Amino acid sequence: MDRASEGLRFEGSPTVPAGFDPAAGGPLDRPTAIAVIRRADELMEASEPDQALALYSRTVGVPDRDVAAAGLFGLGNALYRLDRDAEALDAWERVTAMGETPATYRAWRQVAAARVRAKDLEGALDAYRQCERRAPAADKALIASRLGWLSKETGNTRAAGRYFARSRGDLLPSFMTYLIIGVTMVTSLVAMQGVQQIGGFTYAGGPLEYQLELDKFAVAHGEIYRLLSVVLVHDPTDILHLLFNMYALWYAGQLVERMYGARLLLFFYVLTGIAASIASYVFGDSGASVGASGAIFGLFGIVLVATRYHHAILDMQSRAIASQVGFLIVLNLVLGISGVFGNVDNFAHVGGLLAGVWLALAMPPGRVPTLGSLWQTPGGGGKSQLGRLALPALGFVALVAVLVAGYVAGTSKWQADPLYRYYSSAPAPVATVTAGPQLLDLKLD
Repeated sequence: MDRASEGLRFEGSPTVPAGFDPAAGGPLDRPTAIAVIRRADELMEASEPDQALALYSRTVGVPDRDVAAAGLFGLGNALYRLDRDAEALDAWERVTAMGETPATYRAWRQVAAARVRAKDLEGALDAYRQCERRAPAADKALIASRLGWLSKETGNTRAAGRYFARSRGDLLPSFMTYLIIGVTMVTSLVAMQGVQQIGGFTYAGGPLEYQLELDKFAVAHGEIYRLLSVVLVHDPTDILHLLFNMYALWYAGQLVERMYGARLLLFFYVLTGIAASIASYVFGDSGASVGASGAIFGLFGIVLVATRYHHAILDMQSRAIASQVGFLIVLNLVLGISGVFGNVDNFAHVGGLLAGVWLALAMPPGRVPTLGSLWQTPGGGGKSQLGRLALPALGFVALVAVLVAGYVAGTSKWQADPLYRYYSSAPAPVATVTAGPQLLDLKLD
């Protein structure tokens, strides 16, 4: 259950007066009433609903509407814990009739859940619609999912489809996925045009190809942008390399965008792409690398963890695609290491994959329900916004620290290489293609 005092603003640390008797009459000032509600919350967490009930009851009639609503909300929670369901529902409905307070949204969620338990599905639908109007962004997918289920149970399949689509974030197209694909396609095709004359030899690919590829000596000389720009260019001699990668990105990107949203998809893509380049920079050979498959492996790592660890609730088509991710990751790593695909930057693939797995472990999906969110009691958990952001923030900081350490180690490695002193503004023409999951077109159909 939620803490009834959640959302109440107060200065200082109000405390319950010594010898306070909840059975005594008389008005309560706001600080005292808040202190009484907070004490009742503590008793609820200690599984003492009888004692909490008396304290909540004492605050119901205070003049401050926010405080009175919080007390009444807590009263309903205590009554529910005592199996007095009808009285609990009445208390929560009284909160919803008081106008907008910090407890209103949570009270509507309790009313909706109570009506579901009473098999009043039409009443639950009305209550969840009230929740939908007030739900914070983190709860919108879950509320939409429950509205979809109730609409389906009441025979309104069209509305159910709309709500389920909303819960998955499908009402808007996966525009970020398409934007990344579009930018990559245009940049790669432009970069493929022309040839380069280097050292008396002619090489495929125009100047842009060599300005954006992952050239380790160039990075060691300070061209750090190459750690990310490499995802924009592909093997100029093999158009299939670009097409396979974009096909893989289309599948993985849509899944990640559906589960996390457009902004986090871009964030993940950038960070896993850099992680892939750092892995190649530290452990790879001196050959230049091109391709987006390191970042794509990162996205597949995110899909794997989001669906297998966080148990994201997806539609049938998305589940079918996600179910193949583990097999495809293993298959392509084995084929890459075995040399079947030729010159593959396996370090980039592994680096991107590990970064994606790490990020997904720290950041559960926020745009679709998960098994964990479905088990939460109505009204959500008691974690603050700061508490919910702590683990993702720590995960991000830890990954950035590893990437910085990797960049320092890689730079030391290449600066110690005898060829470093002979590096010129013309990057090395040797390309080690970071081929994407080459069998995705066969397996994800």
